[in-house]
Amino acid sequence: MTAARVVAAVDLGATSGRVMIGRVGGDTIELEEVARFPNGPVERADGWHWDIEALWGHVRAGLAEALRREPGIESVGIDSWAVDYGLVRGEELLAEPFHYRDARTARGVDAVHARVPFEDLYRRNGLQFLPFNTLYQYAADPRIGEAEASLLIPDLFAQRLTGRAVAERTNASTTGLLDVRTGEWDTALAVALGIPASVLPPLVDPGETIGETPADLGAVPVVAVGSHDTASAIVAVPLSTPNAAYISCGTWGLVGLELPEPIVTDAARAANFTNEGGVDGRVRFLHNVTGLWLLSETVRAWEEEDGSAIDLPLLLASAASVSPPARLFDANAPELAAPGDMPGRIAALLDADRPGRASRPMFVRIIVESIAAAFAHAVRTAGALAEREIDVVHLVGGGARNALLCQATADRVGVPVLAGPVEATAFGNVLVQARALGCFGADASLEDLRARVAHAFPPRRYDPRS
Repeated sequence: MTAARVVAAVDLGATSGRVMIGRVGGDTIELEEVARFPNGPVERADGWHWDIEALWGHVRAGLAEALRREPGIESVGIDSWAVDYGLVRGEELLAEPFHYRDARTARGVDAVHARVPFEDLYRRNGLQFLPFNTLYQYAADPRIGEAEASLLIPDLFAQRLTGRAVAERTNASTTGLLDVRTGEWDTALAVALGIPASVLPPLVDPGETIGETPADLGAVPVVAVGSHDTASAIVAVPLSTPNAAYISCGTWGLVGLELPEPIVTDAARAANFTNEGGVDGRVRFLHNVTGLWLLSETVRAWEEEDGSAIDLPLLLASAASVSPPARLFDANAPELAAPGDMPGRIAALLDADRPGRASRPMFVRIIVESIAAAFAHAVRTAGALAEREIDVVHLVGGGARNALLCQATADRVGVPVLAGPVEATAFGNVLVQARALGCFGADASLEDLRARVAHAFPPRRYDPRS
């Protein structure tokens, strides 16, 4: 391996965003956070949106600070959540992007399925049914015909940095308009759904250079990474056996396997498993489970009620000390999808009169155990559909900090959980850039990158308790 190289990673999540400096050299993989900023839905007169201009301002300021601290940065990579997009004409944004939790998507579902039944969609795109998948959003968007291009969030910011409109392939696979077998746009499907194929930009793969940042941001190459944050996270999952499952846990829990080919059987469709694109042409065969959104929204509601901040680590420690609950709820219940009054809605699912009937530690324990139960069901289902005997689960992302969740998942799956790295998404972003710069040699595989992650960040092991 050559001398240390330095890159910048823009990592945008559904609740916060960051700009990181990544340093890769020898046995070292380091991250330095230079900017962290809030993100989340904002309510406008016509529904829930992303405050994209505020987010763009944070990204630009963060990159400027990264370059101030480290003028030798050699490239920039951007990842974010999936499915949401901005419609552009030239470089002009036609409207503020909608948030995927906005209720308009229900109209899109009906419109799409009236033209192409879900069974046919699944055979073509391999995606589980989620009402906010991009093609449903397009069907509810009257302005799509006005656009020259539709750009997913990382591609929108890449265009603002480089002037070039492209679609990175791993994120494009979440739109529902990418052929699950060829990895190319299914333009015939777009036309059948009344979506102008002209809005679908040219596809690029992780590792390709998109363009350069403006001169005032150093004229640095912008390199495509796994721009769907889960695709980047899976790059940094140190899969330890051929039968390992993974959980990338943050706002969502993405639970599944890495496969060489998609599974689009009737059984996979019935189980609502998805086949999304991974780096190096791998398939992310997974199921979306509602993750720490349930906990964060509950804590937010309590903080508003109290008028003060809650010490979440202390609350989780208290939750770990209470007995496991006898009653759980469905973490994927549609009633829990929107923001607002999460404790009340969970209490309703539990048939409780009020959330106050349980102490806060017990309520948190119920939430965590319910998430873990949903994770365990998805792991077992993935193994059955792929005919693999799952022997270990790797849990990465913010959920790896949550010892209660990791232990509950190990207990409910019945195999060890290896937790970490927490910063899997940022590490995956950095490693794909570093490989593109030649850090690991021309033939470095994902397995080579993962071996370096495992060496640098040994995971914490949670064995199932009998």
